[in-house]
Amino acid sequence: MVDEVHDREGLITLTSDIVAAHVSNNSVAIEQVPTLITTVFQALSGLGAEPVAAEAPALQPAVSIRASIRPDHVACLECGKKMKLLKRHLSTEHGLTTDEYRQRWGLAADHALVAPNYAAQRSELANKIGLGRKPTAGRKAASNGKAAASKGEAAPKAKRGRKLALRFTDGAANGAAD
Repeated sequence: MVDEVHDREGLITLTSDIVAAHVSNNSVAIEQVPTLITTVFQALSGLGAEPVAAEAPALQPAVSIRASIRPDHVACLECGKKMKLLKRHLSTEHGLTTDEYRQRWGLAADHALVAPNYAAQRSELANKIGLGRKPTAGRKAASNGKAAASKGEAAPKAKRGRKLALRFTDGAANGAAD
């Protein structure tokens, strides 16, 4: 108990020294001095104690996870914005990667970040132009037939190598005066 009294007196002495130094070097209104004393004393008395861990506020999504996926759009759980693709929005607006976003909200790795109808539309377009397919035997035969037909026409053959520069041997041709 005696130690607590000495500690308290030491804190009061330190507080008065700090406040006196601050007031002598800075202009402080008289009404603010009691607040300054209280603030400094609380700061000094809290130095020896272990810091209290502040509880992280529980994240609340702007839209429910279930309602975030619709056929024509997906909604961002951070801000509630509706769009077809979330990847770019997450990186530019929220500074998150898709993995960080999924981890933050506890989403599965296969949780859609692209609107289902948009993904189907892009897939259909890719299949239509032939992306993702290996060349088939019918295509090879057709392309070989075209190549054989073009060889039969005897197209002019291009010469190989670079063109040689013309050299003039007489002085008149290259501008020399006699």
